[in-house]
Amino acid sequence: MPEILPLTNADTATIAALARKIWLQQYQDILSTEQIHYMLAQRYCPMLIHSQLEDEKIWWKKLVLKNTIIGFSNYARTAVPTELKIDKLYIRHDHHCKGYGKMLVDDGVKIMHGIACTKLILTVNKQNHTAIHAYQRYGFEIVGDSVVDIGGGFFMNDYLMTMMP
Repeated sequence: MPEILPLTNADTATIAALARKIWLQQYQDILSTEQIHYMLAQRYCPMLIHSQLEDEKIWWKKLVLKNTIIGFSNYARTAVPTELKIDKLYIRHDHHCKGYGKMLVDDGVKIMHGIACTKLILTVNKQNHTAIHAYQRYGFEIVGDSVVDIGGGFFMNDYLMTMMP
């Protein structure tokens, strides 16, 4: 069984490489290759992750199985004091459908309760049907749309989902 551990500075390059591998596989039929590379550079630069590890309102976790990182998650407080956002939650494709996503969501719920939040939120690409269905099984519901201009001529066209465990 894998374990969830806090991410360390030594893990940032591994997370960046893992994100690249997962994103190129997960989003190849949803986003252009240009947008995938743009978003990876924007979100997974090891220096950015290093700085976020110092931020007390951001939690990075790694999912480790047999001394190998097979997934990761990132949670952040929002501007709403009672909300925690799952900003990133990814697992290698060869480890899908084993309950590991639920483990990471449950870890987010623990963080949420530990900081006196009452709502867990996330956004998910409207074409990412596998993730949408998984989140619904975990207790999230779609509550709206989130269309965001991320620069470079690219947009994120997501659903906003919430859970109040």
